[in-house]
Amino acid sequence: MKKHLANFINNKNNLPLLVGIASGLYPMLYYFNANYTQANSVSQLLFFSFFFIVVPVLIFSIFNYFSKKIKLLEANKFKLFVLLDIGFFGSFILISTFRFQLIYIIPLIIVALCCALFFSKHLKKIVVFQFLLVVMALVSLIPTVFKHVTYSKQWLEQPDAITKVIFKTTPNVYFIQVDGYANVDKLSKGPYGYDNSSFNSYLKEAGFKNYSDYRSNYYSTLSSNSSLLAMKHHYYSSPDHSFAELSHARENIVSKNSVLEIFKNNTYKTHLLMDKYYFLLNRPTLGFDYSNIKYKDVPFRYKGLGPVRDVISDLKTVLPKDTLTSNFYFIQKLLPSHVTNSSSESVNKITEKENYLNKLQQANLWLQEIITLIDSQDKNALIIITADHGGFVGFNTTLEARIKQTDPDLIYSIYTAMLAIKWNGMPPDFDTKFKTPVNFFRILFSYLVENESYLDHLEDDSSYIMINQGAPFGVYKYIDNQGETVFEPLSN
Repeated sequence: MKKHLANFINNKNNLPLLVGIASGLYPMLYYFNANYTQANSVSQLLFFSFFFIVVPVLIFSIFNYFSKKIKLLEANKFKLFVLLDIGFFGSFILISTFRFQLIYIIPLIIVALCCALFFSKHLKKIVVFQFLLVVMALVSLIPTVFKHVTYSKQWLEQPDAITKVIFKTTPNVYFIQVDGYANVDKLSKGPYGYDNSSFNSYLKEAGFKNYSDYRSNYYSTLSSNSSLLAMKHHYYSSPDHSFAELSHARENIVSKNSVLEIFKNNTYKTHLLMDKYYFLLNRPTLGFDYSNIKYKDVPFRYKGLGPVRDVISDLKTVLPKDTLTSNFYFIQKLLPSHVTNSSSESVNKITEKENYLNKLQQANLWLQEIITLIDSQDKNALIIITADHGGFVGFNTTLEARIKQTDPDLIYSIYTAMLAIKWNGMPPDFDTKFKTPVNFFRILFSYLVENESYLDHLEDDSSYIMINQGAPFGVYKYIDNQGETVFEPLSN
């Protein structure tokens, strides 16, 4: 085996293959390491394999072919190979780290030219070094992939037969999620200190009931929505220090979950309308019947969240087409959002608060517009306006939320979430149970099936955080079932 491997490496005919693979494999693995939850689909693997490996191999093979026919190329073959190798390798690294800009490209060209002039005799050593980097990347990536493929879905199982329920009333359900919109009871005081009475009055006049003291169970959009649509706690799925995003979160949100299953079992048509393609970054299979964003509009490589889509215009095109069936609309608007995710020293909580409140005003105008549209088209709609988490106002950056906090106002700023509902009729007597997203749909379904027995299996209304500074790494309970701030380790 060792002899065959040595013969393969030393065979000059295999040089284009080896150099081509070496120039792109490590940058590709680096990208997957750094962005695994956003790039773990088969289509993305094929995309990156083609551009990072197949294309370089083809180009090296073409140069190798013509070098046998053109003496000038033959004489400078190794210089050209080193030039291309370093050029590809460096370019792919810049692409993988989102730094493919002129300020970096010019130094890369200079380095590639210098290597071609002075290190052409060391091509094989350069290739060996690149493959050593591949080994190092695999050491980190393999455990991540293993954890992904051995992911247990046991936490998604329901304790009763709620997925088989049959609704007694089947209104169109509009679930409008405004990212980071704080709850009515926290918005007027504490770090937020904002007078939102005008919009609250509008909601009341429009027939909405505003629920105070509502908060999220988790601190991010993905972790909160995974729990919301599963109607179960995931506790961040046993995270480790490399945690960036919740594993399988996008699949649990847009592919398959208990909420979608229940609506479909009741012959609802399901619609996903988003202003950005955040939920679709890793191209999960769509479990919704309709999405306003198509995969042709989602890049294979992460480039930010893309242009803002006009969700209201998209909703207008859907509403007239679906009058013969009951419909569930999951509508996401990334406003007012939250303070920055940046770790820059220039950010400060005063400016971030101002930015948040400005975006809150934009969110209010947008909500009025979409409510007006729905009311004009669907007089019996059940409209829910809610948030996935708080706005983190009072923090300089959201990253500080993962540092142990003791100030109750700051802790609540992470989780406080809006909830206002325009009921299709009178609200149920048990709507006082609306406390956190994990139980929201179980309570709503109990109302639609007119059966309170499903409330016997409500989840704990605690809120959880993942701490990486100020205490041993792990998942901690931050707010208990009674709404008191605590700091109790769940795992370490």
